[in-house]
Amino acid sequence: MKLVVQRVKKANVVVNNEIIGEINQGYMVLLGVGPQDTKETADFLVQKLIKLRVFEDENQKMNLSIKDIDGELLIVSQFTLYADTNSGNRPSFVNAAKPELANELYEYFVEECKKQNIKKVATGKFGADMQVSLQNDGPVTIILEK
Repeated sequence: MKLVVQRVKKANVVVNNEIIGEINQGYMVLLGVGPQDTKETADFLVQKLIKLRVFEDENQKMNLSIKDIDGELLIVSQFTLYADTNSGNRPSFVNAAKPELANELYEYFVEECKKQNIKKVATGKFGADMQVSLQNDGPVTIILEK
């Protein structure tokens, strides 16, 4: 499982010209699932994400977690995180999980995040053509994977 975590001032995701998920300050998370991933993988990364300290404290040090700042999450499925570009110019996605497993673990990840007492957990729509907008804060972008 791979996560691209962006610290944001705000973010939203649009499907068919309608905003289906939006947040204010927090993390915009792109989530990719590999074929070997399990619920245990998701559990580990949920904890890593929630405990990640990249928000600034009163001394302008990255020392606060999303819970510390009462932040929000926008989680968007992103199978292209598993793109293989080693051969040629057209990416291969054979390293991404099949849609059934990917959707199951995406939904599980979202539900586990909701159990962490986060102010708001918004999502995109699995498998949909989405337009994602964000105001990156910093910018701070962190890659988490297991």
